Amino acid sequence: MTQPGSPFTDDVVAAIARHMNDDHPADCLEIVRALGGADAAVSARMSGMDPGGIEFTAVVDGAEVPVRVPWAEPVTERPQVRREVVRMSQKARRVLGLAPHAEH
Repeated sequence: MTQPGSPFTDDVVAAIARHMNDDHPADCLEIVRALGGADAAVSARMSGMDPGGIEFTAVVDGAEVPVRVPWAEPVTERPQVRREVVRMSQKARRVLGLAPHAEH
């Protein structure tokens, strides 16, 4: 559900989450492991977002746990979401010692 004052409707958040979860599951896991403090996560899916950050549900030690990762700055427009997720993904890959994505 959209938080009060959020510029993103439930439909927009659901569409972004569907895209992340269907097309970028490895990015979700890398972000959670490297930037969300859940380094033992074995899977992660985007569960929400607001102007302050992105939320995931991660599986750690067999249990689902919520993980929130703040944006570098408040996000108020949809194009900013993509830029921030790309930035997070690139940073996560550096932290984890992985090669950068060729498509980013």
